[in-house]
Amino acid sequence: MKTRRLLAAASLMVTALLVAACGSGSGDASGPVTLTFQSLSDQPAAIAETQKIVGSWNTAHPDVQVKIVQAGWDSVYDKLITQFNAGTAPDIVHYEAAGIEPFAEDDYLADLTPYLSQAKRDDFQKGVLDSVTFGGKVVAYPTEVQSYVVFANKKLLQQAGVTVPTGKTMTWDQLRQISKATTKGGKYGLGWGLSSPTAAFVALAPGFGGKYFQGTGDQANLTVGEGEQALPKLVNEMAYQDKSILPVTLTQSGSKALAPFYAGQIAMTVQGSYQAANIAKDAPKGFDWVVLPPLAGPAGPAQAASPQTLSVNKDSKHVKEAADFIDYFTSTDNLAAMNEADALIPPTNSARQALATKLAGKTGWDQILASGQYITSAPYLFASKYPQWKDTIATPAYQQFLGQKIDANGLATQLQNGWKSVTTN
Repeated sequence: MKTRRLLAAASLMVTALLVAACGSGSGDASGPVTLTFQSLSDQPAAIAETQKIVGSWNTAHPDVQVKIVQAGWDSVYDKLITQFNAGTAPDIVHYEAAGIEPFAEDDYLADLTPYLSQAKRDDFQKGVLDSVTFGGKVVAYPTEVQSYVVFANKKLLQQAGVTVPTGKTMTWDQLRQISKATTKGGKYGLGWGLSSPTAAFVALAPGFGGKYFQGTGDQANLTVGEGEQALPKLVNEMAYQDKSILPVTLTQSGSKALAPFYAGQIAMTVQGSYQAANIAKDAPKGFDWVVLPPLAGPAGPAQAASPQTLSVNKDSKHVKEAADFIDYFTSTDNLAAMNEADALIPPTNSARQALATKLAGKTGWDQILASGQYITSAPYLFASKYPQWKDTIATPAYQQFLGQKIDANGLATQLQNGWKSVTTN
């Protein structure tokens, strides 16, 4: 695997040399230590909150100063490959659990286990902490998590005679029933942007008993059985038997599917929880929306997730100082503030409770934060070739299935044969 990344790095090296190097922490006996923090936050509120946290750290720690290097999510994987191989990676690396496995495997990330206090370990949700633990080593601290939730146009539900669900969870069967009840008069019950469906189907599979992957690294095995196929089949039935899903949304991104939601063309939409911030900002004046209770399948409301993460470059000259900063960044108050800014879910119980108390009754937040308690470990995070399989095999196969070009057996065959092809090349 490292050979592949070295080849990728070679092709990107010229570009990398033209970019100012982030570098590892500097400092000598006559001045403070300076740590570089490559931040990927791209929402204005999250950028501002990151700057606030770093500013408060710098004020309180004159001998250890943190410098933000603002980056973005686009092509960040290739950028990190280049940085690590060129020795220009930042001290503190912002990324996500789904992407750090190769860097952990190649020993680019510091083992943070010695710096993780028992109190903080207990505060992190186990499933979320499992997602950043490789070979028994904690290589990152989770910072933000998203879940998939149902946003609903309250007016359209009421017009259809549907009582807005208020329980701790709601079943997929309830969602299907509501979707059918609100499909009338040229309007559809549901819009779901599934142009790139793999992430959603894999994340929501635990509710149906699906895991997809067993094992780790290049030796991980893929199974596509009843639990893995349950949700794709349900979506197919809702779209083509019930005809309760707006067809065009199956080929759109989640963001694009918000337009018919705002226009009153669909009563509900399944989205990443972070869309609450966009809906609050972009929905038409007077648009009365709610978030429905967390979705539960036959196996419960569990969802797998890939949290955003903070890691430490193993080659940093100041690993302990960088780990101390990450510990500070993931304090209860800071995590609560960051997740409020990004409309995401804190990965610690204390921060989630703090945010729930602060935002109690605010549209959508009670249900979004409630969904966070059901986040569980994500087997796909430990499969080295998952990103390649997701992009080149799974997404095209799911698109064909949702377009009725292949049936469920054909889908399973493509997914499983495709996994064999990417893991044997």
